Amino acid sequence: MKSKLVFITTYPPRECGIATFTRDLVRAIKNQMDDSIKIDICALEDGDQGFDYPKEVNYVLDTTNPDKYIEIAEELNNDNQVRAVMIEHEFGLFGGEYGNYILEMIFILEKPIFTTFHTILPKPGEKRLQIVRSIADHSRGILVMTENSKRILIDDYFLPEEKIHIVPHGTHMVLWKRKDMAKARFGISHGPILATFGLLGRNKSIETAIEALPKIKKHFPDVKYFVLGKTHPGLVKHEGEKYREFLENRVKQLGLEDNVQFVNRFLELDELLDYLSITDIYLFTSKDPNQAVSGTFSYAMSSACPIIATPIPHAKELLTQDTGILIDFEQPQQLAEAAIRLLKDDKLRERLGRNAFHKTRYTLWENVATKVMSLFRPFIEYSNFRFRIPPINLQHIEHMTTERGIIQFADIDVADTSSGYTLDDNARALIALTRHYELKHEVSDLRLINTYLDFIIYCQQSDGSFINYVDYDGSIPMRNNVENLDDAHGRAIWALGYFLSKDIFQDPLVVKAEVSLQKALKVIKDIHSPRAMSYIIKGLYFYNKKKEDENNIELIKTFTERLLENFNKVADKQWYWFEEYMTYANAVIPAALLYAWKATGNISYHIIAKATFDFLLSKIFREGQIRVIPNSGWLKKGEEINDGYGEQPIDVACTILALDLFYSELGEPQYHTKLNIAFDWFMGLNRLNQIVYNPATGGCYDGLEKDGVNLNQGAESTVSYLLSRLVMEKYYREKKRKISDPFYHEKQLEKLLNKQG
Repeated sequence: MKSKLVFITTYPPRECGIATFTRDLVRAIKNQMDDSIKIDICALEDGDQGFDYPKEVNYVLDTTNPDKYIEIAEELNNDNQVRAVMIEHEFGLFGGEYGNYILEMIFILEKPIFTTFHTILPKPGEKRLQIVRSIADHSRGILVMTENSKRILIDDYFLPEEKIHIVPHGTHMVLWKRKDMAKARFGISHGPILATFGLLGRNKSIETAIEALPKIKKHFPDVKYFVLGKTHPGLVKHEGEKYREFLENRVKQLGLEDNVQFVNRFLELDELLDYLSITDIYLFTSKDPNQAVSGTFSYAMSSACPIIATPIPHAKELLTQDTGILIDFEQPQQLAEAAIRLLKDDKLRERLGRNAFHKTRYTLWENVATKVMSLFRPFIEYSNFRFRIPPINLQHIEHMTTERGIIQFADIDVADTSSGYTLDDNARALIALTRHYELKHEVSDLRLINTYLDFIIYCQQSDGSFINYVDYDGSIPMRNNVENLDDAHGRAIWALGYFLSKDIFQDPLVVKAEVSLQKALKVIKDIHSPRAMSYIIKGLYFYNKKKEDENNIELIKTFTERLLENFNKVADKQWYWFEEYMTYANAVIPAALLYAWKATGNISYHIIAKATFDFLLSKIFREGQIRVIPNSGWLKKGEEINDGYGEQPIDVACTILALDLFYSELGEPQYHTKLNIAFDWFMGLNRLNQIVYNPATGGCYDGLEKDGVNLNQGAESTVSYLLSRLVMEKYYREKKRKISDPFYHEKQLEKLLNKQG
């Protein structure tokens, strides 16, 4: 039975900021979570407004009728699927004095209640104070969007701090570079762009920006100011379009008809984000000093807009000298001076926009959804709480790949060609695309596969060894002469062996891969690096599946024995490992031993593989999450694990590959459980509760750092995610078969029994 969450809120097509907020939050939860969780909406209406709601709206509450609150509360109490209720609260949304009709509902609701307060006014009167405290007393948790709102609830409303959770206003995931496409869409070729968006109302003080424009125009005659959005329906209901007409008349009086454009409609998200992407400066001119939060302000920052804003609490928390400029309320002179300063300094605007983009990444709707669901989680059965597995997306892989190979680093989501290429990345990419082609049989994969294979061969020297680094123009940098390249050599053998194990490629590709591998095997006898040896063992195991050869088995034994020598020198009862420290890609070593057991049948390899892998898992799985060894401090023998930052996708991916192997071979449920937990690290089940995979690009962020997620989406991270996602595809398809096949469990039991003996 599906767990159900119910949101009590306004909802589109009603035009309201909270309606849009809730729709975006609900979409993000659905995108993040598995289908086993259902979300229903109880839509708030001021009387019978007769909106044509989407299917998730299963209740409609006429907020002017006190009896309706009781009626819907009883419906929710009687529905066993409903696990929790979220109230999106704004005083004006509910009937009665200060919206006190909502108390009729919460006093009889038996389900766990959470409440998001969208407006928190300081120094409340007695009636408002009583209502807020009553709602809070009956809520399991209170959500606010800023530190200032939390402080007001504690100091002025006397609410307990432990009950209040700061969950930021969500923002949308946007591409770093979409400006050129957007300018073409709107037919804009030159001139600075200023913009404001949102439902128009007098508190937005658009006239402040209009009064500033004549001075700005003296310096930038072709400046354009876009006022995006229709008038708030509540204002239209009371006074029509008087405010917009006032603004339009003022534009004419100042001779600004060519400089101001009113876009008088409710913008769909894609169009809105395009407008923001071409905006050189976003203007936020609210005249309400108590406005707790602004979604428009958040969206602008997350779209990399430099901001000029009046100092509402939300702006004061997020806006610093590194992201924008604060001005006083209703001061067009200050606005003009700030805008002129920014428009004259392209580098400053670029820096402020980039900083704003980085500063708001934690507010992505995906992250907000994860935070909200973490509050609901105690009330949902464990079996019903799963992150959704995203579709496979090669967009960023293709963007990062040139005719030569896959570029090493990215500047956010744009390939940084100055970083050149590495054998490491192209070897991993060959494995990933081979797996993808085996799964999907997409012809477009063959071009990428050929590119990565050719790069490996390009890096091979005449004696069979490999370089690792290649500049963008194909030249070979000196760093290849001063670094130990054994790990790169091992990865190349792993990639070539894995590629050759698949009977799905034509002879020209197979021949050049085999020639390269045979050359590489001639120069490996002196390699002793544990990870390099592990990659070699894996490559030889796969190659031997295609071409059984006693020489391959002997090489596997040689390198496995070297690993065991390391283990015997270092290991004791408290430290089951191969080195006196754990660094990066640790899981590859026990995985290599299990492959060695599969190849040779030597039971000691199996025993040490399992013992060391379980020891590793005991270190990195804690508090229901995977927390891989951070590069800010390796784990040393005899020391406690360092909870520092610098967790990287490659470490998570190596663990996922190993968990898949151990579960497939040993069948222990713990490995399957940890496999799902490890993949959920990419989806937001990590110490920062932030998504690491970027569904907008198909890329993967470069890791978890102290100050947040590293937003660059380099080759190593992106390919690591893809490898992990391809592992999960097997289990995803198996789950679908399980649902459709009534004899699935019997078949699996028979398969396991046959395997065991």
